[in-house]
Amino acid sequence: MSIFNPYVILGIVVAILSAFGSGYYKGGHDEVLKQQLEIARLNAEARQKEQALVSAVNAQANQLMKANQNAKLLQQKRNSDIESGALKLRVPVQACPIPAATDTTPAPRDSVQATAELDREVAKSLVAITDDGDKAIRQLNACIDAYNAIYQTMKGKP
Repeated sequence: MSIFNPYVILGIVVAILSAFGSGYYKGGHDEVLKQQLEIARLNAEARQKEQALVSAVNAQANQLMKANQNAKLLQQKRNSDIESGALKLRVPVQACPIPAATDTTPAPRDSVQATAELDREVAKSLVAITDDGDKAIRQLNACIDAYNAIYQTMKGKP
């Protein structure tokens, strides 16, 4: 048997090609496994970050609910105080003194400001407007806090 025998040459070529082919197949298979492991790791990180974001938003929502409940209790107490007359809403009014015709000196300004007491229902209505504004401000602040918490989480800071 000679090295120049076509069957020997064909055997050598087939052996070399099968070695390269099996190496290529194994390398491709290993790369697919490596990519799958990397995808699984990235998915696990994304789930952890998602859980952190959800917990941050839920914490802000719970904090907003507590603040709204506390504000509602204060509003009810204030409204009951207005109803009972313990709390009165007064607004300043300008008194127009009418000087006598013979008196040319200006009327002295006293330190007590003239006020008028508002009706209880009007007082409650006016205060309700401020309550609505306070509620909107609490909601806006909760949104800003939630945004900042999410922003810090996305940046990677705890």
